[in-house]
Amino acid sequence: MLVLYLLIGLVIVLVGYVIVTYNFFQTTITRLAASVQEIGNQLKRQASLIPNLAESAKGYLKHEKGIYEKITQARQAVAAAQAKGGTAIDKAVSSLQSLLPQLTVLVESNPELKANTVITKLMDELRDTSDKLMYARRTLIDLTADYNTKLITFPSNLVAKLFGFKAQKGLETPVAGAHLSVSDTETQDIKVNL
Repeated sequence: MLVLYLLIGLVIVLVGYVIVTYNFFQTTITRLAASVQEIGNQLKRQASLIPNLAESAKGYLKHEKGIYEKITQARQAVAAAQAKGGTAIDKAVSSLQSLLPQLTVLVESNPELKANTVITKLMDELRDTSDKLMYARRTLIDLTADYNTKLITFPSNLVAKLFGFKAQKGLETPVAGAHLSVSDTETQDIKVNL
């Protein structure tokens, strides 16, 4: 009778192990597909977000540069007029007075003219996007490694063979080419042109 209970217990453990291992393989295949989709999602985010942020930053930089250029031109005109004297001073003062309302409106609507916050935001988004993409790739690599390891290790490999599970490719990377070495150009600092 004891032997019968041991046999029943062994069968239950064996069936339980087969079910758990089968579910691991099925769950991991589903998570691998979701991970590939997440990489695509992050690439799409990168493709749509980064160019828009860069254009916004360029527009803001251009706006701020325009304000400072107007102030510099007015200051130069006044200095040149002082050197010439006479009616040139009147023209420079008139030009400066016509510029003041524009500057007042710009400064009131933008009390802090600081392009660095816009550029900081752009850099934060670049870093965040890169981190999210790297994380999505890392997840795919880890899931694939876990799945393929379980596929070849005993006793889970017996369950894999029984149900016909195949190795997963994961993140495909060519095994030959320039990506396997670092060129002189790649060691240089990357420059973002705004």
